[in-house]
Amino acid sequence: MNPLATAAATAAATVAASTTTAASAPGLSINFFWVIVAALNFLVFLALIWRFGFDPIANIMAQRKARIDQGLADAEQARKDRDAGAAERDQAMVQARREAQALVASAQKSAQELRDADIAATREELERLRKKAASDIVAERDRALADLRAQVADLALLAAGKVVGETMTDARQRRLVEEFLADRAVNGEGRTN
Repeated sequence: MNPLATAAATAAATVAASTTTAASAPGLSINFFWVIVAALNFLVFLALIWRFGFDPIANIMAQRKARIDQGLADAEQARKDRDAGAAERDQAMVQARREAQALVASAQKSAQELRDADIAATREELERLRKKAASDIVAERDRALADLRAQVADLALLAAGKVVGETMTDARQRRLVEEFLADRAVNGEGRTN
């Protein structure tokens, strides 16, 4: 329903009621002058209320609507940013996991290489020690054999000197023993342990 029509009808009813009581006429009479004045008063007050009441309220409502729309747009942008941030975070986590796995693999590879190098060095050291021990054993055996040969030669010369009954010089005895041992080594009759 139109507010102007309602206001005009109300004003007309008010004017009609006042004229009826004032005139005390037996019938209904309408004073159009007062109807028009009341309608004009109503229109003036309606214009003033519209201008100073409804316009500011409408402006406030428009500003509020704009703020709400801006808030909704900001919320939508924040949601998009949050989703993009979550995607970036997930991607960064995947990348970090890859890098961590690469570092672990590299560390394991380095540890394995270091372990292999240590094992190889230990084996080389063991082989060197084994060869040194073997050469020390051979040298000690040769020295012991030389000492044994010298003692056997001395005993053989003493025994031969007692059997023959003549003494020989040390130089001649040594030469004979060395020739004997050399003949035995060349013919393969002597054992060399």
